[in-house]
Amino acid sequence: MKNPFGNMNNILKQAQAMQEQMARIQEQAASKTATGTSGGGIVTVTANGAMQVVSVVVDPEVVKSGDVDMLQDLLVAATNEALRKAKDLMESEMKALTGGMKIPGLF
Repeated sequence: MKNPFGNMNNILKQAQAMQEQMARIQEQAASKTATGTSGGGIVTVTANGAMQVVSVVVDPEVVKSGDVDMLQDLLVAATNEALRKAKDLMESEMKALTGGMKIPGLF
């Protein structure tokens, strides 16, 4: 008699291997960065694949101007761009793993 759970064990092994591979990709992504800028380079924000902002650079001239509202807007815009690019980076890494298949809960 054929083992009715043989195929299930195979599926579980494949799922575990994919989970381990995803964990490796996420770990590696933390070392990859994406940069967003605003105001023609006045503000530059860098984020990593783990969706964490790792640096913010502000041109000192904008600080001297005293225009806090503009600086805040530029920071928001550059941060959003950096995070969008970091998300795109992760999606592309995950596509390589999933063969382009959309899996709910993965980016």
